[in-house]
Amino acid sequence: MNNTPAYTSKFSQRPWPHLLREWRALVGVAYPIVLSQLAQVAMGFVDTLMAGRVSPDDLAAVAIGFSLWLPLFLLCGGILMALTPLGAHACGANDSRGVGALVRQGLWLALLLGCAGAFLLTQGVEVMLLMGADQNVISIAKGYLQGVAWGFPAAIIFCALRSYSESLSLTRPIMVTSLVGLAINIPLNYLLIYGYGWIPAFGGAGCGYATGVVMWISMAVMIGITRWSPRYQSTSPWQWGWPSLRSMGTIVQLGLPIGIAVFIETTIFAVVALLLVPLGSVVVAGHQIALNFASVLFTLPYSIGCAMTVRIGNALGAGEHIEARFRAFAGMILSSSGALVSGTLTLVGAATIAALYSPDSAVREVATTLLVFAALFQLSDATQLAAAGALRGYKDTRVPMFITVLAYWIIGLPLGMILGVTSWWREPLGASGLWIGLTAGLSCAAVLLTLRLYRIANHKGNVSHSGNTTIYFKEDR
Repeated sequence: MNNTPAYTSKFSQRPWPHLLREWRALVGVAYPIVLSQLAQVAMGFVDTLMAGRVSPDDLAAVAIGFSLWLPLFLLCGGILMALTPLGAHACGANDSRGVGALVRQGLWLALLLGCAGAFLLTQGVEVMLLMGADQNVISIAKGYLQGVAWGFPAAIIFCALRSYSESLSLTRPIMVTSLVGLAINIPLNYLLIYGYGWIPAFGGAGCGYATGVVMWISMAVMIGITRWSPRYQSTSPWQWGWPSLRSMGTIVQLGLPIGIAVFIETTIFAVVALLLVPLGSVVVAGHQIALNFASVLFTLPYSIGCAMTVRIGNALGAGEHIEARFRAFAGMILSSSGALVSGTLTLVGAATIAALYSPDSAVREVATTLLVFAALFQLSDATQLAAAGALRGYKDTRVPMFITVLAYWIIGLPLGMILGVTSWWREPLGASGLWIGLTAGLSCAAVLLTLRLYRIANHKGNVSHSGNTTIYFKEDR
């Protein structure tokens, strides 16, 4: 007697049509996330460009302020990314009430995290004093951080609504909101940085005030969409629900490892930039060019990983474990294929890309060399991002967090420091040595996360809890 499920037979008989359907579904969920991520990158570029035209002190203040609030934002937003797999599981199980209860508890948690983060940002002056920043820079950065702190609770609430919307595979509203934020950010920056009429010129601090306003507007747009769009009404997200410590604890338990992993992955690049400072402004500028371009390329595999979280979570919520495994396979192939294309184009056009950023020949030479490394680690980066997204779909976040720590801080950074800034092995390689370490760390993460995904996806017992969202998110009444 043949015990092979009919679903498996269907895969083996017609793999390509099924694979193409899954790729279309992934792209449909992922492309609005790509555009929203690019809008966020563009806002940071606009802030830097406009503040730099005021004075070097204003540019430095914005850079310091940004480096203080971004890690905190990523940590809080990462915690709330747990809403995506939890909501996707509930959607797959057709548990609309569970999704509604989930998002309400997520909004309570976002309010707490946002207020706590705003308070910490108001204490940023102490950090700047420890960094030994100039008093004028500190004064400007203080105003910048006050503006961001004012909008920080709204930004974290927006993160909760974004993850909720992603869990329903509704990513276009996130794209629209991000593009609206970008469109508003540009004129607001101009008004508050340079002044106009009765509006005084705040300089670099005006970037912070504009960012705070955009945070509130983005939150308001997402609230309006989720409140009145018919596509959200089945989950009743804005029905009143009392906060439940147990439910919020479940979100934190799944989301805190995500937040820590995101925090670790982003801060290592900041540490590398600091290690390059003694090598001079030319090396730092070349590093920044390569890193900025790599950050743009990062948006594609990151968005595919987010889409994989939703697709796999939906399948597991419906009890379709074989389908979830197939979706993980399809997403890994799609992400890796895209990385091979982007990496090849970067490798071939490294010199041209560097020339677009800077007219200085010395800076271009450093950037061209580092862009080669950026091209080489595209496959590793895309693989680890896709595997991490798939594991979130399986609600597996703790082990990936430890893998991230191991890959970046125990392997990648020490190796980069040995090759780049010490003479333990040979003459220091400078920026190239540090980027070799980054590439090694990303490769290690890619291998270990892929092995973890293979183990999880082929172990049926790990998803036995996937339908318990309603139990976890029954609110106190």
